[in-house]
Amino acid sequence: MDLCPECQSGHIDLSPEAFEKIADLAAGVVPITWQYVACDSATPIQYKFKEGSNEWWTAVQVRHHTYRIARFEYEKDGMWVDVARTDYNYFVEDQGMGPGPYHFRVTDVLGQVVEDDGIVFVEGGVVEGKGQFAPCPPHR
Repeated sequence: MDLCPECQSGHIDLSPEAFEKIADLAAGVVPITWQYVACDSATPIQYKFKEGSNEWWTAVQVRHHTYRIARFEYEKDGMWVDVARTDYNYFVEDQGMGPGPYHFRVTDVLGQVVEDDGIVFVEGGVVEGKGQFAPCPPHR
């Protein structure tokens, strides 16, 4: 759950409690194998607009998604705009996304895509989308 800027690519930073389940803490770094598993989410994706967001500076957190989010985009003038994720887990558009409603495209780590249109802006609020990633996507 933690960021680990000093970690090598592909390494995972575990809490001490989680690490103790696989090895002695003194080992420090140990080889493991892992895979993404679906979160149990029967509801559609939600979009949380950060307090202070507005049409000139917009921060959106994607919630209740089945798999980790790899990419978040919004449509502007018929083009998709990629929005960078911050270290506090919001996707922030420094120039703002305009007043809304929005057309969002969310891509998970498995390459699945959910598009939600008509998402209204609610400063500090949560807006429910219409879509959700498949819990068991086809193997690639």
